[in-house]
Amino acid sequence: MHIDNASRQYETAAGEQRVSRCYLLRRSYRDQDGKPRNETLANLSALPDHAIGALEKILKGATLVGAQDAFDVERSVPHGNAAAAHVMASKLGFPGLLGPPCPERDIAYALILSRAVRPESKLSTAGWWASGDTTLGTDLGAAGASTDDVYAAMDWLLSRQQDIQRKLAARHLREGGIAMFDLSSSWVEGACCELAAYGYSRDGKRGRKQVEYGLLTCPQGRPVAVEVFAGNTSDPESFKTVITRVRDDFGISQLIMIGDRGMITSTRIADLRKLEGMEWVTALRAPAIAALARDDGPLQMSLFDHQSFAEITHPDYPGERLVCCKNPFLAADRARKREDLLAATEKDLAKIRDAADAGRLAGAGNIGERAGKVISKHKVGKHFIREITDNSFTFRRDQEKITAEAALDGIYVIRTGVTEDVLGPAAVVTAYKNLKYVERDFRITKADDLDLRPIYHYLGNRVRAHILICMLAAYLTWHLRDALAELTYTDQDIPASDDPVSPALRSAQARAKDGAKHNSEKLPVRKYGDLLDHLSTLSRQTINFSGQRIEKLTTPTPVQRRAFELLGAPVPLTLQ
Repeated sequence: MHIDNASRQYETAAGEQRVSRCYLLRRSYRDQDGKPRNETLANLSALPDHAIGALEKILKGATLVGAQDAFDVERSVPHGNAAAAHVMASKLGFPGLLGPPCPERDIAYALILSRAVRPESKLSTAGWWASGDTTLGTDLGAAGASTDDVYAAMDWLLSRQQDIQRKLAARHLREGGIAMFDLSSSWVEGACCELAAYGYSRDGKRGRKQVEYGLLTCPQGRPVAVEVFAGNTSDPESFKTVITRVRDDFGISQLIMIGDRGMITSTRIADLRKLEGMEWVTALRAPAIAALARDDGPLQMSLFDHQSFAEITHPDYPGERLVCCKNPFLAADRARKREDLLAATEKDLAKIRDAADAGRLAGAGNIGERAGKVISKHKVGKHFIREITDNSFTFRRDQEKITAEAALDGIYVIRTGVTEDVLGPAAVVTAYKNLKYVERDFRITKADDLDLRPIYHYLGNRVRAHILICMLAAYLTWHLRDALAELTYTDQDIPASDDPVSPALRSAQARAKDGAKHNSEKLPVRKYGDLLDHLSTLSRQTINFSGQRIEKLTTPTPVQRRAFELLGAPVPLTLQ
């Protein structure tokens, strides 16, 4: 049997071309005389084309099965977030940056990508690779990595730290340029970490041992190097170590270092003066500012009558420039905060006074001990006058001291040895305020994206390797955030300001994006973390079709498609 297409084309009297559809099911046979004959069994013209096509295949010997039976999705694995990180890492030359090809490099590379898209413990990450719940482990050859393999890769990566950071410094720190440095800390779980010690906790974890680490960045905030210290290391000592790294390891002899007032102290400045080509920008502490503002000092409020910053000099700072700034927004915030702390302290002190008056609290020593705890709680004790006897307690605000402190609200003084032909007053202010980028990097590394804290490792080198992985993931995240800014709430058009002291304002484009929750291309915008989650829904599927196994990506959403356009590459099927 076969299907005969007997359709014919004809022209109507009006000259219109038409087709007479005719499909016949016929049987071919030979008659008694051996002559071939055809017998029409049925007229199939009323059937749709796909039905006629299927019948034709059956008559030719093909076996047809239902779509549900022939088509089987064996596995669907999140892929888009890992693919985005891999594409950006490849553009940044990460494999070559880490070192020569070897199994340890592959696992270290997988650890960095995993930290950027799914920050978890090393044990959890290795289990994630092995479970097949991500394409990252299989594609990068890390799916079978054991705990010992992961630790070996961390040790290998740490041995490459100096070379890696030298390459990053060559990319982003130019001779005679600017670098920024700041110190942070993270608390440690357990009691056996050899680097853990009690110190000033920037996480607010009082009574917990911690590890400190200093981050060196370029002026735009790209992480370039990280150094790990014991938890009780002072800021000036860590800065001294970083200067050695810059000059000896990176081979940079001329650089302007930007650091806060706790980092670059007068002692450190004296050390920098002995190093030819090393300059600094930092700020004065509150007592030094108050000294400049005395009646005979050069820091007078009239300096800010017509502008928000002014440059002065003082004999106590020979060969240095002092740029005085007044920020009214900062002044209002400090006044509000001081009043809140004073009110909270008064409320607690009043309870002690009432207890003493009622006879529930007696003895000058006992009353003083209770009052001391309250005073140290909010750190505004200097603004209260207190009188204690064995059976009474009185207090009042020291308004003279409060007024004197309030007069300097919003004022800060930047000190530098850089000459004006290199950095003018406005550029000095901008350079110091750019320390906000280092703070942003710490926020990304510790809380927002990379979840560095708390630290669970015990061995010093494992702690250093863990923080190095987080630093390299922060470097990758910096570039991902920059490339994908169009799809997030990031302001891409920050307006230039004539006043470097005033707070940065969001552009009209950013405010429009905030309100509409869509960008100019009508695509929805998200927080960066939510965008990574959305990219992860772009999955790679393993499909069994009639016995043939194929791998195929799900169709990207408009946002996913645009994300990879911004990254400058199509969505890769595999991470290789």
